[in-house]
Amino acid sequence: MYAIVKTGGKQYRVERGQTLLVERLAVEEGADVALQPLFYRSEESVLDKAGLEQVKVTAKVLEHVRGEKLRVFKFKPKRGYKRRTGHRQELTRIEVMEISAGKAKAPAKAKAADKDGAGSPAKDGGATASKAAKATKETAADGA
Repeated sequence: MYAIVKTGGKQYRVERGQTLLVERLAVEEGADVALQPLFYRSEESVLDKAGLEQVKVTAKVLEHVRGEKLRVFKFKPKRGYKRRTGHRQELTRIEVMEISAGKAKAPAKAKAADKDGAGSPAKDGGATASKAAKATKETAADGA
C-alpha cells in the first residue's frame, strides 16, 4: 500500500514508516502533520476527489534541517563579470506514520436501483432480460 502526496509544490511516493526530506513545514518538531493525497493504491487504486477525501496520510515531524550548500556562479565572457553566491534550502525531515482509507460509499444511483428491485434479473427471475432478447429477435426478423 502506498500513496502519492503533495507538499511544498512537489509530489512524493510514500509508504508507511518511510522518512523523507521535504521543504520546510511551519510545524514544531514532534508534531503530526496531515499530507494532501493525490493518489492511493492498495488492492485497488483511488484517484477521484470523493475517494481521496476518505484517504488520510499522517506524518510526524522529526527535525528541521538545512540542505547542503549549492554554489551558484554567474559569468559573462569578455565583460569581466563574475558573481559567486550560495544557497542552502530549509528542509524538514518527516516520517510517514499512517496511510489509511475509509470505506468508499456506493454511488447513490446504484443504491436506489437495488432498493426498488427494478431491472434486477435475480429478483424478477430474469424476465426483463428475456423480454429484451425477444424484442431484439422480433425486430431482426421483421427487418429481414
